[in-house]
Amino acid sequence: MCSMTWLYDSHIHLSDTEYEHDIPLIMNCMKRLCIKACCVSMDYSSSIKTLELGKQSDLVLPFIGIHPEKAQDDTESVFKLIDENNEKISGIGEIGLDSTYTNSDEEFGKQEEVFKTQLSYAEKFGKPVSIHSRKTLDQILEILSSYKVPSVLLHWFDGSKKQLQKAMDLDCYVSFGPVMVYSKDKQVLLSKANKDKILVETDGPVRFSRCFENKTAQIDFIPSIVFCASKVLHVNYDELCDVIEQNSKRFLML
Repeated sequence: MCSMTWLYDSHIHLSDTEYEHDIPLIMNCMKRLCIKACCVSMDYSSSIKTLELGKQSDLVLPFIGIHPEKAQDDTESVFKLIDENNEKISGIGEIGLDSTYTNSDEEFGKQEEVFKTQLSYAEKFGKPVSIHSRKTLDQILEILSSYKVPSVLLHWFDGSKKQLQKAMDLDCYVSFGPVMVYSKDKQVLLSKANKDKILVETDGPVRFSRCFENKTAQIDFIPSIVFCASKVLHVNYDELCDVIEQNSKRFLML
């Protein structure tokens, strides 16, 4: 299909209703641009949809799991889904911690328990994980050190330089999205990350302002993100595409 380098959107919610009517178009675009997508899930219904999309195209790499926002919902059915589909899925995600979705210590405790259970599955089945770590990076890095998860992505990395160093020491991957195109802070983090740990993502259907005019993130933003990153890192675009392809394959254990 593609003789050139494959790019990977390391974190996108293709199972979101926002994309529902455009899936054939998106798949076509992915084929043309040589982009594969790690399609993450939020809960049971999006996990089911993600598995369906994975069946439709081998460009979709299905990640199923429970987002911290959904940790108070029915989690058992998702755990069962991970268990039964462990050979079909590429990874477990989007999982993690985020206290903005909790109203009490009990709820945060439940979130943590759900996160740890999913890390255990990743350890058991040897799967990569895609992690949401908003304002909880220190806790997450501490929890991760107790698990033998083969590869970890801290998606939309938003920590300090010190936390970035700790993530690098723990061998985590970090991904940068459309915000990096116009955020100096993100560019600084990118320049300080180990080159073999950098991935790119859209986190679609999130909307991005500035140069993206508040449009829903599309998978075809990926080349722009790589182009901007190549300027920040002072490397040639094609060279960075190769680096990101290699990193993505290692993250996915391909």
